[in-house]
Amino acid sequence: MASTYQYGAHVIANGIRHHYIRYGGKGTPLVLLPGISSPAATWGFIGERLGRKFDTYVLDMRGRGLSESGDHLDYSLDACAADAVAVADALSLPDYVFLGHSMGARIGIRAARQAESRIKNLVLVDPPLTGPGRRVYPVALDWMLGAIHAAAKGPSPQEMRSFLPSWTDEHLRLRAEWLPTCNLRAIEVSYRGFHEDDIHSDIRQLKMPTLLVVAGRGVILREEVREVQKLLPAIQVKTVENAGHLIPWDDFEGFFEALTPFLAEKL
Repeated sequence: MASTYQYGAHVIANGIRHHYIRYGGKGTPLVLLPGISSPAATWGFIGERLGRKFDTYVLDMRGRGLSESGDHLDYSLDACAADAVAVADALSLPDYVFLGHSMGARIGIRAARQAESRIKNLVLVDPPLTGPGRRVYPVALDWMLGAIHAAAKGPSPQEMRSFLPSWTDEHLRLRAEWLPTCNLRAIEVSYRGFHEDDIHSDIRQLKMPTLLVVAGRGVILREEVREVQKLLPAIQVKTVENAGHLIPWDDFEGFFEALTPFLAEKL
């Protein structure tokens, strides 16, 4: 099947430069918001598949990939949420889908409060459901920073495998290529936000159709799912049982099967 890749480009939005990669070019616009240390290029194989049905834009969040970076930037949840909405506006996207993974899902939740009239659907993929007074996020900050430092030394896939033992050489090589673009302060501020930002108050006010995709071996507890369902009774929940937090890397087909009914497209 032919590639759905269109191009990579930059846009100025919310006062800074953002990089994105476009796939598909036709259909409903879909803005993909990656996780805390996942530049857009590492989501290319997912963008390729989404591009079959959606006009897909995979963003480099500020401080990651080719987007503007540096210790002078504000890496708070509010700043990143404003980025997501501003990029969609700068690209003149009509009603669109926000699909966020992990940190990106938390950004999507906050952004949806700012642009609820324009967001057609919201997909939340294994977001940390942590926050003030809640449990500590189960993935350690040292693990994330350790992977970035290791990648900066030009490792082989085998040397990166200690961080992600189930991944293919191809994906390990790609991650090692792009991890050094992650600003360490951006990672630290975003991680701190997992414990300081209250997204539950945002969840209860979501107005658009929302899907929560849970990894069977991810970062969400069953009681946390039940709490979200109480806050937002209309939310749909799908579990990809045989996957860890990075769902598409563990169960590629299972990930798209979870999305298909909600997005009304066979992916």
